[in-house]
Amino acid sequence: MSSTRQPAPPRPTSRDVARAAGVSQATVSLVLGDKWRGRVSAATAERVRDSARDLGYRPNLAARSLRLGHTRTALLVVPALTNEFFARVYTGAAAVAAEHDFGVVLYPSPDGTGPARDPFDPARAALDGVIASSMAADALGALRGADLPLVMLDSDPGDQGAAAHVNLAIADGMRQVTDHLLGLGHRRIVHLASAVDTWTFAVRARALEKAVRQVPGAALRTVTAPLDVRAGREAAEAVLASPGPLPTAIVCDDDILAAGACKAVRRRGLRVPDDISVTGYDDLALATAVEPELTTVRLPAEQVGERGMGALLAVLEGRPAVHHDLPVHLVVRGSTAPPPTA
Repeated sequence: MSSTRQPAPPRPTSRDVARAAGVSQATVSLVLGDKWRGRVSAATAERVRDSARDLGYRPNLAARSLRLGHTRTALLVVPALTNEFFARVYTGAAAVAAEHDFGVVLYPSPDGTGPARDPFDPARAALDGVIASSMAADALGALRGADLPLVMLDSDPGDQGAAAHVNLAIADGMRQVTDHLLGLGHRRIVHLASAVDTWTFAVRARALEKAVRQVPGAALRTVTAPLDVRAGREAAEAVLASPGPLPTAIVCDDDILAAGACKAVRRRGLRVPDDISVTGYDDLALATAVEPELTTVRLPAEQVGERGMGALLAVLEGRPAVHHDLPVHLVVRGSTAPPPTA
């Protein structure tokens, strides 16, 4: 006696569950991945679970891994962990990665300006892609040569070596700072610029120079310093000791340099902002730890990380990554005021 073996019924998919529950596939993913709280209602989550149970649905993790990558691990390269901005970028990237069962390995630069000579050789086989934030120009070679999908954050959008870019409206942030100071009446301005050669700092310098140049009688002097408080203080002290009229405002490339500039003003026996206004950039915790609190530009660092991880996932899935700049906002605090009268 012989029998014909019947083919197994088709395995239910997440689309089947979504159709049965009357929700989107994204909602099914959130609920079955236990990431639904705060995103969908408890009633909807229960309906999705009931539909999955009735259909006998089980997530095909192996197929998903093949589709998105072989290890489900991304490398996030940052200039340094000592800067709060990059820690917040990591937080945002890791949150999105966790929702998609991805891990994020953080790789800081030993010297704080870019990655080591080549971090990829021993790890290439264990990575699905790379996200790199605010890299120095001489660090980009190793990133481009990694033979992995690359998403650049806060970097030159014209760089064709990256699969996607996520940027902030950096120039607009510096324009907001300059408009604020010029509107207060400042005309002698010093730019305390970062000595690190990155796209983001070059954009800040160009935006500041352009804005000052458009106002008759306004003058701009630029000095550079490494990104630490002591270097910022020493550079600002040198400016304040120079012959000629003192500046009425010091525009700094970040809050760390601004903290150093404030110390230099005080050591000169002057006051912030009565004698000299000081501005920062980034709105780190440091901005409200100094006295007076810093006028600075707030950057949505967590969103940068979120968008960066989202862009990498899109690239890995063969979807187009969305390109647009995240807005930044000037936060006016006590470190700026009209210039002193003659």
